[in-house]
Amino acid sequence: MPITIALAGNPNSGKTTVFNALTGSRQHVGNWPGVTVDKKEGQYRKDKNLTILDLPGTYSLSPYSAEEIITRTYIVEEKSACIIDVLDGTSLERNLYLALQIMETQVPTVLAVNMMDEVAARGDVIDFARLEAELGVAVVPIEARNNKGLDVLMEAVYRTIEQKRKPKHLEIYSLAGKVDEDTLADRRYAYIQSLMETCVKKTGVQGVRSESVSDKLDKVLTHRFFALPVFALVMYMLFAMTFSENFLFIPGLPSPGIALAALVETVWGGLTDVVSVFLENAGASDWAYSLVVDGVLEGIGAIFGFLPLILVLYLLMSFLEDSGYMARVAFVMDRIFRRFGLSGRSFIPLLMGFGCSVPAIMATRTLDSEKDRRITTLLCGFMPCGAKLPIFIMFVSVFFAEGNKTLVLFFLYALSLSVSIVVSLIINRIAYRGQVSNFLIELPQYRLPKLRSVWIHGYEKVKGFVQKAGTVILAATILIWVLSNFNVQSFTGQNRLERGTVLSEMDNSFLASVGKTVAPVFKPTGFGAWRPTVGIATGWIAKEMVVVTLAQLYSEDVSEAYLEQYFASMDADALAELGFPDGIYSPDEAFDIYTEAVLMEGGDEHALSTIHADIPTKQAALAYMAFNLLCMPCFAAVGAMKRELKSWRRTASAVGIQMATAYIVALLINLVGSLF
Repeated sequence: MPITIALAGNPNSGKTTVFNALTGSRQHVGNWPGVTVDKKEGQYRKDKNLTILDLPGTYSLSPYSAEEIITRTYIVEEKSACIIDVLDGTSLERNLYLALQIMETQVPTVLAVNMMDEVAARGDVIDFARLEAELGVAVVPIEARNNKGLDVLMEAVYRTIEQKRKPKHLEIYSLAGKVDEDTLADRRYAYIQSLMETCVKKTGVQGVRSESVSDKLDKVLTHRFFALPVFALVMYMLFAMTFSENFLFIPGLPSPGIALAALVETVWGGLTDVVSVFLENAGASDWAYSLVVDGVLEGIGAIFGFLPLILVLYLLMSFLEDSGYMARVAFVMDRIFRRFGLSGRSFIPLLMGFGCSVPAIMATRTLDSEKDRRITTLLCGFMPCGAKLPIFIMFVSVFFAEGNKTLVLFFLYALSLSVSIVVSLIINRIAYRGQVSNFLIELPQYRLPKLRSVWIHGYEKVKGFVQKAGTVILAATILIWVLSNFNVQSFTGQNRLERGTVLSEMDNSFLASVGKTVAPVFKPTGFGAWRPTVGIATGWIAKEMVVVTLAQLYSEDVSEAYLEQYFASMDADALAELGFPDGIYSPDEAFDIYTEAVLMEGGDEHALSTIHADIPTKQAALAYMAFNLLCMPCFAAVGAMKRELKSWRRTASAVGIQMATAYIVALLINLVGSLF
């Protein structure tokens, strides 16, 4: 007979580690009905009839965040066969508060006291038999990270279910509803204190414990002056391992993220070539060939192209989070973020936005208040994600070849943060006047994370990205393909008569028509020509598509003659490094290689010379970069915004704010720049 049990516990108690150890690979992620918060459930690896549900972590059944509401509702209303409450043995007094509330519901409960290795290292002793007798439930010591005690824990769960064993009715339970919440909380803690005195023996003189390793580390990592420089160094290493082309300042040495991305691109490129040859040999029509190769395969390739970077980024973030360091970051940053209306927890999603907006937006669901979640979701779109970098690099190379390129890039990153602060302040003043962000965070003991746990976290995030963002990217890519390859003449037969194909050139397509209609809106910003406007639109598939689109639209500057001349000075090794097979120049490969390996890397300062007619000044070029930095992010990120904001109305409002902000900032840059 199928049985469902639930795992509950405080954040950082090791609950998810217990879940991963019990379910192994037999787990999946879905959505709670009616909300966007993930639920994780899986089969017990030793019994396929036993389903284990991992409830979001909470400190009490008086919830604040959407995740905590889920936990409270499930425990109070669902009445599962058994609740396993995972307690941190090193912070037993605090963890017992939630345990008391769970047992008060009279749901069959088993307490799993985790991190017993750290308890033993402290020299503390817990009398489990006495604790079990006092509470009337099974109390089992475990070390989830080392897979110790889990079999004993599950034996206790089976016995509890079989015997329908309920917690002992304590006198303190009868106070609920008779006294106010503050008095009840005081009484609960008074009872917990009496339990600690009788069931736990602590080391030290008169209960004063000697300074722990975590305490010593916190003197530096949470120090008023040292915390931020150390954090900056840690973040530099994180992003260097994910995005650096010259890892550890070694020229040509790719970071793990870049190396994996290159491998995926190579494999996918080979598969695309195979499909292309097959379609050609099968005599597929030109539009069908283009749909499959340029539409479907390019859309799927865009999805796969993100995966290595997201995987490496999340593995590293999971390592830092499991170690206990990210909690310190949130604590340190709260002093800064509170000044513009957010809590320190918002910093972590925004930081992820420097890598990719999709996981950053998904991470906002852990924030305590609805206000923080909505504002942070909006601000994530302003972050300079990795996909925006090729736009900046190309424009800096083309328009600022004789200037300080590094200073221009620094300005864009500083602009992102500055605009985020201003927008947050404005929204707080207008929409959330008087509301203050709650900030409650635990600073857990520093621990060396288990690689298996880190891997599971990273894998789940990548899988979630494919499932939740993949369909949006694919559909949007095909939509843009249709708009950029067809026009009215495609359906009247005129294209076939004139060109022998139903497809149109991009500069005569539906997309170009839209661009020409909208372009005058951007004249005050300095880039009011239709081709830069079309580039902005295709960037909503993926921001790096702006570079590809501009290369196609300015095809007169990327002619076969120009490409042959550009690559003529390179030897076979250089050509092979860029991507030419066997280091031999190929006209068929030249455009794609030039776009992806040269333009996106800022390798040609003389590129797209005609673009200077459409974007005539440096301030206009800077305004164009700023607009792409701040405007609506890619379709995948918009899909993630919809899930987190829970309605298309809120999503449309957020996108509207992003577009308006981008336009105003671009306009100001162009106007102010024209004065100098």
